[in-house]
Amino acid sequence: MMKTPEVQVAQALKSVARNEHIKSYIQQSNELYPILLKAAKRFVTGENKQEGIEIANELISKGYFISLEYIGENITDLKKCIKAKDEFLHLIEEIGSMSIKQTVSLDLSHIGLSVNPETAYIHLLQIAKKANMYGITLMISMEESSKTNDILDIYKKASEQYPNVGITIQAHLYRSNNDIQELIRYPGKIRVVKGAYQESDEVAMSRSKELNNCYLKLVEQLIEANHPVSIATHDETLIQEIVHRQYLNHPNVEIEMLYGIRPDLLSNLKGKEYNCKVYLTYGKEWYLYLCHRIAEYPENLYRAVTDMINPSLPESSRSY
Repeated sequence: MMKTPEVQVAQALKSVARNEHIKSYIQQSNELYPILLKAAKRFVTGENKQEGIEIANELISKGYFISLEYIGENITDLKKCIKAKDEFLHLIEEIGSMSIKQTVSLDLSHIGLSVNPETAYIHLLQIAKKANMYGITLMISMEESSKTNDILDIYKKASEQYPNVGITIQAHLYRSNNDIQELIRYPGKIRVVKGAYQESDEVAMSRSKELNNCYLKLVEQLIEANHPVSIATHDETLIQEIVHRQYLNHPNVEIEMLYGIRPDLLSNLKGKEYNCKVYLTYGKEWYLYLCHRIAEYPENLYRAVTDMINPSLPESSRSY
């Protein structure tokens, strides 16, 4: 079957996002870096935690829940992993001291998984302990399927000690239906996403009606088990079905969207008094994140070009 131009663009961007040579070139370019940063700021709050916290507070004041992440992944240098772990500890302490009892998200490969799973586990426990002290939820993001076993193993061990630790499941992976049967037995909130990573056809299904059905099935199982769940999607067709099935009427269910993407849609849902969460990121590792946001919705490429030429932000935070 011939791939559509949209699919070809998405796959190309996902491939470019993983190219360390291109990433390094952009980060060191005095010309390209500031131009692309203008585009990234539609989706990233800024490059430091003060910018992230400022927008988080603004959204909280409007009645949204928030999930804040110091962005980064696939770090293979131990010193950088320790630095990232320390940044998360500082972030939690800062928002905790401000009585912001919300969610902090992270990738395990940002804090040591790409060095050694045990390193990631030790660092995660330190972060989870600090978060638990302040009543903050810690949400583990999901990464490439090759890391899934390690991520789930670490989550299970950590959540047995700290029930404030949650986990993300990717609906496009064929294994997820089996994984969720076991994960329901653990206390942490489960975030359900479609899945942004490029995987082989043997491992994952493509965007399709079949994927939407699998997504709904995972959510339904969690709701029937009365398990805390974050429904993370921007798919309007899927959201209409979720609303029709009254999934968002349950008190332990929330709808979560990425900062800068469909704020109008999330605002409309909040107006119906559903639990609505905005996923915020900050940090200098925004290159991969930007590529994925455009790959998920290629029309974002037009916005990115516009933002590079005529940046309009911080409009995103005001449009919720």
